[in-house]
Amino acid sequence: MNTFMAICTFKEGTVMEEVFAVSAEEQVKVRALQSEGRLGAVRLAIARGKVFLEVLAADEEIAMQTVLELPIAKWWDIELYPVTSPPPQNS
Repeated sequence: MNTFMAICTFKEGTVMEEVFAVSAEEQVKVRALQSEGRLGAVRLAIARGKVFLEVLAADEEIAMQTVLELPIAKWWDIELYPVTSPPPQNS
């Protein structure tokens, strides 16, 4: 399993009231993906129009498919990056 960071930016012209209208559905889907081990941390920077998602998948294509399952994804421009943990410090 690989870890990816999805940086999701709300598209210009997004009507946030429409986004907030599906937030309950979004929360249910996030919890389901987390329980399946496909989604980790979710962080919001709403004032900057960004959402950061930790995605766990075999490859980039599957990671993107996971992000696109989220109801709010239709309002996002998505950048996906493979990430790794820093190497351990030498003692």
